Amino acid sequence: LAPARRVPPCLRAPGRPEARAAFGLDPNLPTLLVSGGSQGARRLNEVVQRVAPWLQQAGIQILHVVGPKNELPQVQQMPGMPPYIPVGYVDRMDLAYAAADMMLCRAGAMTVAELSAVGLPAAYVPLPIGNGEQRLNAQPVVKAGGGLLVDDAELTPEWVQQNVLPVLADPHRLYEMSRAATEFGRRDADDLLVGMVYEAIASRHR
Repeated sequence: LAPARRVPPCLRAPGRPEARAAFGLDPNLPTLLVSGGSQGARRLNEVVQRVAPWLQQAGIQILHVVGPKNELPQVQQMPGMPPYIPVGYVDRMDLAYAAADMMLCRAGAMTVAELSAVGLPAAYVPLPIGNGEQRLNAQPVVKAGGGLLVDDAELTPEWVQQNVLPVLADPHRLYEMSRAATEFGRRDADDLLVGMVYEAIASRHR
């Protein structure tokens, strides 16, 4: 399986070699990052553990952040197979993003904003509670072509095989989705926020 070589201008590309080395990943293989947020997500963890062998057989390596309160899966790394690396917690998500070609994750507002800003396409699995705000978070970037969207109840190993694997196996599609996410993302949010603060202060003194 050929690695994705064309990477659109984004914040991930320059740090990729360092990032993959930091996690013990192959420098060239397509890489799926999985995380359910700072505490992890049991549903995502269970599905990924079940589908991991099929992804590895297809030439995909996996960096799986299970969350600090969840038990690390026991993994036997098979010689010649792409690595499946579970970790409890990552305090350098910038490195995790740089290492990845695609992410499987929840759709919290900060997650969607960060992935769009760094141009990382994702399969978003909105948290199935609340008023549906996580689905609303993900819909614009998915509509723009920068991600996939699946309901929690519909996330199965088969869905990952049928929808995520084809993206990771297609360098051109990865490139296009990454470009779409990059174009949708905002990397000047800090400047905009500062400007809004100054504007609010100024309006109080008028």
